[in-house]
Amino acid sequence: MNYPWHLYLMGIIYVMAGIMHFIKPKSYMRIMPQYLPNHKLLVLLSGVAEIVLGIGICLPPTKNYAIYGLIPMLAIFLLVHFYMLSSKKASAGFPKWLLLLRLPLQFALMYWAYSYLPL
Repeated sequence: MNYPWHLYLMGIIYVMAGIMHFIKPKSYMRIMPQYLPNHKLLVLLSGVAEIVLGIGICLPPTKNYAIYGLIPMLAIFLLVHFYMLSSKKASAGFPKWLLLLRLPLQFALMYWAYSYLPL
C-alpha cells in the first residue's frame, strides 16, 4: 500500500466524521432537511457510509469503489448544506459566510476524491 499520505488523510477525515455521527447524532439531526424522513436513521447510515468509505479508500482492492461511493455521497450531502442556508434555525448557529464557503468546499472534496482515480 504505497498511496500518498494525503489519501490516508482523506480516509482518516471520513472515518472521524463518520464516528461523530454516533457521538453527536443530535447535532446532525438538527441540520437534516425537514422533507427527509427518519432523521436518526439517515444520520446513522451516513455515519456508517463515511466510516466504510473512509476505510475503503485506504485499501487497494476497494479504493476505486470507495471513491465512486464518496463522490455521490458528497453530492447528496449538498442537500444539507443548502438546507442550512435556508433558515436561522437550520444554520445551527454557523455564520452565513461559513455556510456559503462550505458549498465550494464540497465540490473541492469531490475533486480531491476523483483525483485518486486512475486515468
